[in-house]
Amino acid sequence: MEFLQANLDYLVLGTLGLMSFVMLALVIERYLYLNKVSLQQFDHIETLKIDLTRNLTTLSSIGSNAPYVGLLGTVLGILVTFYTMGQGGKIEVNAIMLGLALALKATAAGLLVAIPAIMFYNGLLRKVDVLTARWQALRDGKSA
Repeated sequence: MEFLQANLDYLVLGTLGLMSFVMLALVIERYLYLNKVSLQQFDHIETLKIDLTRNLTTLSSIGSNAPYVGLLGTVLGILVTFYTMGQGGKIEVNAIMLGLALALKATAAGLLVAIPAIMFYNGLLRKVDVLTARWQALRDGKSA
């Protein structure tokens, strides 16, 4: 329990930081790719969709799982707080509130990673839909 108490912030916030870094790298890569892709090079719509949606699953997974990582940090933080209270035999309201406040920062951090990830995912998915429609219009002989 001492290891968890000493390293909980590093583990949870480090994991969320890594998720955030990966998310930003994928978003930048996808926006750059989607802005320069040449639709004429694709002969089949499925190959186009495969190339356009590459890494979007990872981005979606980060957005949907970051709150759970934050929640895990909160639950473990509350667990450590209660364990510490139980070991001391003395219940101080200040110590309880401080422990709970520190635990809740993990949930906030998880949401700070998840909300932008889902927003970027939705924006990129819309861009994929637009590019797919433009490809179809080119195939039909119309310009989009």
